Amino acid sequence: MEAMETAEAQPKPPGLLRTLVIGRKPKWTLVRIVILVAAVFLARAYVIIPIKVKGPSMLPTYEESGLNFVNRLAYRRSDPQRGDVVAIRYAGIRVMLMKRIIGLPGETVAFHQGHVFINGKLLDEPYVKKPCDWEIPAVTIPPGHYYVVGDNREMAEQNHVKGEATRNRIVGRIMLCKNLFASWLS
Repeated sequence: MEAMETAEAQPKPPGLLRTLVIGRKPKWTLVRIVILVAAVFLARAYVIIPIKVKGPSMLPTYEESGLNFVNRLAYRRSDPQRGDVVAIRYAGIRVMLMKRIIGLPGETVAFHQGHVFINGKLLDEPYVKKPCDWEIPAVTIPPGHYYVVGDNREMAEQNHVKGEATRNRIVGRIMLCKNLFASWLS
């Protein structure tokens, strides 16, 4: 009889579903949720910016309507490098271009028969899949500027937004490529 009374006096353990959803200690679960929400908010506001590709200029590396993320801290301790795909502030805060850096400050960039020449030497560009017929005379990139262009060189030159971008307009480096989330969403 005493065993029955002690069994009735003890609280029933929470169910498995409740434990999985809320945890064993709901107060600590609430604290963890608040910390997680604050961390996501701060990361979104100051570190990571989502960017959606619009237009074909970065094909085939980045397909249209793909979601990627810009790491705003990528160039805090180092300068952008040739080959980096970056987000460039184009107009206002929200309008950005996604382009590849091909020319660094002080270098001379030219296009001849669709090939890029840096300081007179052919640039190896494995990300460019189809040749183009661009003819752009050599330009020397001033200090604090970078030469950027899209990967889709099959497009007509006049349809591309390309050229020099100042360092202060480069927001950060693209973190994810090949539309990681596009495969999940389709």
